[in-house]
Amino acid sequence: MRFIEEIVVEEFLPTFRTMLASELRERGRTQSEVADLLGISQSAVSKYAHGEVKTNEEIAGDEAVRELAERLGEGLANGDVSRAQALVEAEVLVRQLERGGVLARLHEAAYPPIADYDGPIDIHDPEGEFRMTGRVRSSVRRGVRALENTSGFAAHIPAVGSNLVEALPDATTIDGVAGVPGRILDIKGRATVPGEPEFGVSEHVASLLLAARAAGSEARAALNIRYEPATLKSLEAAGYATAEFDAEADVEDAVAGAIEGAREADVLYQTGGFGVEPICYLLGPDAPAVVETVRHVTK
Repeated sequence: MRFIEEIVVEEFLPTFRTMLASELRERGRTQSEVADLLGISQSAVSKYAHGEVKTNEEIAGDEAVRELAERLGEGLANGDVSRAQALVEAEVLVRQLERGGVLARLHEAAYPPIADYDGPIDIHDPEGEFRMTGRVRSSVRRGVRALENTSGFAAHIPAVGSNLVEALPDATTIDGVAGVPGRILDIKGRATVPGEPEFGVSEHVASLLLAARAAGSEARAALNIRYEPATLKSLEAAGYATAEFDAEADVEDAVAGAIEGAREADVLYQTGGFGVEPICYLLGPDAPAVVETVRHVTK
């Protein structure tokens, strides 16, 4: 009898660590930093770097393994992915590869009797809450970084400030929506972000996103910017569908009414009211996609 965990420990783990260590080193991380990020000793990192650890070519050549090693290497190197999230992502990949992937093939070769079993064994839920929340935070973090590097964005931040948010797939309250704590503000011509993305911190923009989703929109992310007729014109010229709503009405009713007439709206806007600043809300499938929309008004 041979357990698949033995394949993971003896074949997958040294191969994946070697690949991940290589990705981190290529991105400028020192041997000490790589050791800290991977939770291993510097001597182990040195062995990986000098090819002293035996790796499995079939695992190293697997597309999913290569893609994850590259993505986690980049995310760990620039801070988009935490060590805990990287571990979960790697664990999820392992379970997926055990269910018909390269690990399943290696296991069958090492222990032929399992070939008689037809059905896959679902050990872990690949869409678990920890994994999804980590992905949404990373998505918002990437979007925020892109905003900070978008020339001219600060001029489009409204007086009340901007926020970039993204919802979990089944979110129904703001606790299921990640955003910037506080607001993104224009400080001396620069977009200033007060902190790392968190869940439940953006009541205004998150509530509008949830209202849009409840009304039928498939958007998962939103960003508010200053409303100007020229801004709307630029967005429409770029092919984005727009819909206006009443700034002084209940947000859920107003957004529902706007989307009913333009269910695929990419931009919701209101032109202001008594004590209400005119605002555009950009919608999209994720935070980085919403930021791409901004570039059409900052050219």
